Amino acid sequence: MLKNYLKIAFAVLRRRKFFTFISLFGISITLTILIVLAAFLDKLTSPGYPDMKRDRSLYINTIVQENPKASGMMRGPLSLYFFQHYAGVMKTPENIAVSSIFTATNTYVNNKKLVINVKYTNGAWWDVLEYDFVEGKPYSLQDIKNAERVAVISEDVKKQYFGDAGKVTGKYIETDNVQYRVIGVVKSVPITSPFIYADLYLPYTLSKSDYRDRSISGAYTGIVLARDKSDLARIKEEYKQIVAKVPPQNKDYTILYSHADTYVESFTRMFSRDQNSSGLGILLAVVAITVFLLMLLPTINLVNINVSRIMERSSEIGVRKAFGASSGTLAMQFIVENIILTLLGGVIGIIFSYIILSTINHSSLIPNFTLSINFTVLSYGILACLLFGLLSGVYPAWRMSRMEVVNALKAS
Repeated sequence: MLKNYLKIAFAVLRRRKFFTFISLFGISITLTILIVLAAFLDKLTSPGYPDMKRDRSLYINTIVQENPKASGMMRGPLSLYFFQHYAGVMKTPENIAVSSIFTATNTYVNNKKLVINVKYTNGAWWDVLEYDFVEGKPYSLQDIKNAERVAVISEDVKKQYFGDAGKVTGKYIETDNVQYRVIGVVKSVPITSPFIYADLYLPYTLSKSDYRDRSISGAYTGIVLARDKSDLARIKEEYKQIVAKVPPQNKDYTILYSHADTYVESFTRMFSRDQNSSGLGILLAVVAITVFLLMLLPTINLVNINVSRIMERSSEIGVRKAFGASSGTLAMQFIVENIILTLLGGVIGIIFSYIILSTINHSSLIPNFTLSINFTVLSYGILACLLFGLLSGVYPAWRMSRMEVVNALKAS
């Protein structure tokens, strides 16, 4: 039976070339947009270099101090003191990596200005995150304690600052009139990971701001690494209890909020007005509405085209019904035809998506950021194809199955 459906479907598609072209064009363009968006979202949210332990990590990016009565609020990164004296006392985590928000500094190479983004870190940074060292090694706890002027640089900075100098460990790099001895070179991180990205990594004891400042707000964020994924809930609760005991920075604020979140939640929470809500539900709703709107117009257009195709095939429907074909058989045939059409459009959409993603990757629009159509993205594309085929095929199939034999023959 299915074999006959397939033969009829391909025969109909070849016979109605114009309708087939219009349908395939609409389906392929829609799915191309969806697949490209899915590739971006998958790249941004999935574990990737050097944050490979994301499935057992929690992120502490902000602290909020609020006075509901005075409508006052202060939101921003945390201080190093907060991580050392509050978050650092947690018993459940395996380790806590702490780093400053990257800041831009200037240097000059052959009279050409070079902007270098600097990040200050603790020693655990190199244990929690899995950087790929092209040469050299990270600075040690002793280097941090002694405030040694040592640095780890990215591959991009190595090329821009030293050119084709070969190995650069042991050489010096200067920025803001301070020289640092390079002890390691790591594979570059894309700027799409803003809390991890930097060009130049330095011990926090070299920071120009006083790292011994006892305020709770500052310029640092943290990554809490659990021993096992099952410990994440316990770490969240432990951190919540610690934060509840931390007094606000001054009398202008009465309530303090800070959360240890999953990677996605750490970003969505920044856009949530309710400090007790992660904002993840809002993000999912926005994504769902966006996908729905993207699929709505082509679905409606395809429904209209399919209804027109049904009217043109009324004689075929009438004859088949007269020879005993049931309404369910005719409806199933049309749904199969429509799914085949959308799957063909999906194949074209995947080819278009591959071309677009390859173009983006080769254009270096986002340095060190590579998009791909992996199994997850491909699964989303196939699911969208099937959903698209069902949505645009069910109503026309129902219309077809409801046709009376006499009316169908008259319409022909």
